Amino acid sequence: MATAQTRLARVRAILDDAAGDSASDYGGAGRFWNEPLESFLAATVFGVAMIAPPQAGACGCSSKGGRGEASGLVKGLRGEAPFDGVRFPPLPWGGRRVAADDIDFISAWIDDDCPEDDRETLIDAGTLASPGPARELVRVSEIAEFPACDDDGRPVARAGAPRQRMNLDCMSPPQVERLRRGFRKLYDLNHWPEDRRSYNNQALIHQNHCQHGWERFLPWHRAYLYEFEQNLQDFEPGLMLPYWDWTMPQYRPETPDKGWIIPQSMQAFLAPDAAEALVAALEPAPTEDQARAIFALAEDGTLFVSQHAFFCHLIGVIGYTAIAPSPADANRRACIDALLASNPLWYPLRYPAEYQGGGTINQIIHYHYPTARDMAQIESLNNFRDFGGGPIYDSAFGFLDQNPHNTMHIWTGGQNPDFQASSYACGASPPAKAVDPDLGRKRNAAVKVAGRRFHAREDLYSQPALGDMFSNLTASYDPVFWPIHVNIDRVWWEWQQRNPSAAPVDQDAVLSPWNYTVRDTLDMARFGYEYVRGSHFMPVGLEATVGRFVSAPLAVGERVKAFRRAEIRLHEVPQLARSCFVRAFLNDPAANASTPVTDNPHYAGYLAIFGHGDCYGGPGHCDLPPARPRDYDLRARSHNTPRNHRIDVTEAARALLAKADALQITLVVIGADYREDTELLKLEGVSLSFLD
Repeated sequence: MATAQTRLARVRAILDDAAGDSASDYGGAGRFWNEPLESFLAATVFGVAMIAPPQAGACGCSSKGGRGEASGLVKGLRGEAPFDGVRFPPLPWGGRRVAADDIDFISAWIDDDCPEDDRETLIDAGTLASPGPARELVRVSEIAEFPACDDDGRPVARAGAPRQRMNLDCMSPPQVERLRRGFRKLYDLNHWPEDRRSYNNQALIHQNHCQHGWERFLPWHRAYLYEFEQNLQDFEPGLMLPYWDWTMPQYRPETPDKGWIIPQSMQAFLAPDAAEALVAALEPAPTEDQARAIFALAEDGTLFVSQHAFFCHLIGVIGYTAIAPSPADANRRACIDALLASNPLWYPLRYPAEYQGGGTINQIIHYHYPTARDMAQIESLNNFRDFGGGPIYDSAFGFLDQNPHNTMHIWTGGQNPDFQASSYACGASPPAKAVDPDLGRKRNAAVKVAGRRFHAREDLYSQPALGDMFSNLTASYDPVFWPIHVNIDRVWWEWQQRNPSAAPVDQDAVLSPWNYTVRDTLDMARFGYEYVRGSHFMPVGLEATVGRFVSAPLAVGERVKAFRRAEIRLHEVPQLARSCFVRAFLNDPAANASTPVTDNPHYAGYLAIFGHGDCYGGPGHCDLPPARPRDYDLRARSHNTPRNHRIDVTEAARALLAKADALQITLVVIGADYREDTELLKLEGVSLSFLD
């Protein structure tokens, strides 16, 4: 074992070695990396920050686009703009280029918030690998507690590791922001009307091909969700669509108009930069007090369920009245622009829970919001015809397709309270208006295949009578469409677990416009995803063994605590040299081999791993197979392929969370002699997942 070295010391050594004898002073900054850490973190070279500021929710994950990759130092070492030779040459100036592995090391140190005194240990890899002539040193950071990735920085899932669709209301702010980022990228492609990847073209698939009212409703939408999700992942790798569980307590299903109405992540709000742009665009200019109140909306994160609620706040609370519900009103347009720039998951043509004369969905539409009791009744059905719909020669409309599906379309679409109004009616119920009996035909006719009108700004300024979710031809243009349908798919998946033999009749039917058949969609596992209420992932890495795994405390919010099952998962565990047990403890970071497992509320469970033993083959015989096989390699998977292990910790987690708001995982490896084995376990990471 070699002497320990701090990672900061190694960063400085890498940069000093690359800079060599260069006399460059970097515009007066000098060799900023050798300054005290505080000065190093604040260093700039010609206005470019060498270390990016901390990012909310960041962790030591190897996710692309973290704090390290955003830092001018890393960009300069990689030769990226502005250090690409156009404005400035690559770093270091006057020295030699830094190796890619060393740049990755520096970037990872920045991702870990630039610690000053953590140390790395040099481990002789010859003690960890098969005997052979090559011996090298592997560097492993000494981490007391493994942190979780709040920003969904989990490595790309490999074979046998399904991706996780989470509960939208249980996602962390960085995860929600990542979802917004993915939608923005698809919206940006609307500038190219023929690009099938654009949001407009993805939405048009539903308009032109959607299946409702019979047995293909559920299979078709499962394929549609998967295809849209894959499209998102082309731009935001690993991004998964979340689900909206509308029966959760915050929605108050028995009196839904008094609940959240829709998920808060999909409501309207002003971001600080959007608030500044809005104040600058309004004419006449807001007074000083009005501008201050608009800025306060951004600072406080004030949410609005609909545009009507925002405009009434602007008029009635802030006192800015120079605004009218006309589609041509410049101030109204500026407000819609600011709200869209702040949250791409908000949609102007959405009027959730707003109905004529201030009535409710029960009074005006004669539908009722789906409650937990409604869902339980539907899930108690024992045949696919009643649950999901019958074949064409049976003409059965499935209950799941009716309520909640149809109801949630009507609930989120709503009726525009400002339709044909000359001014905003705030504080009192607006007068009831007769709905044009030809309205449905006119609204649907506005959806043009040629020209892709929707998501053009001119459309989003319009004042239709009904929200887009009211019609199947327009529903998928509203981002709320996706979490609603993901939840429908989740309910079907849960029902499939209880009714494994219940399936549609015509299973060889092809689902247009793809080449999936109904049969292809029946096993959700084939699509590589699962449903979880919430999840934490802690990257470890396969570079060296883990003597004992201790996680950082993992916050568990009130909404997550309603889980049905909790699991600790060990990801990508290679074939270990010796057999062992892995004991799991919760909220006992000091647990070891002698910690009792009986009558111990912190003991959560165990798993057993059968060891490989000595290799009887030649060099490389027992090496791990590649993560991805060669093209056209049709052989069965290698017996040495890394496995994923699960430990059901539901009972212990539920008991501990009754008195706490966080869980801390401790994994202790017990060898065949019942002693702690600190030089055996390798794994890519550990996760704690909560399932509905």
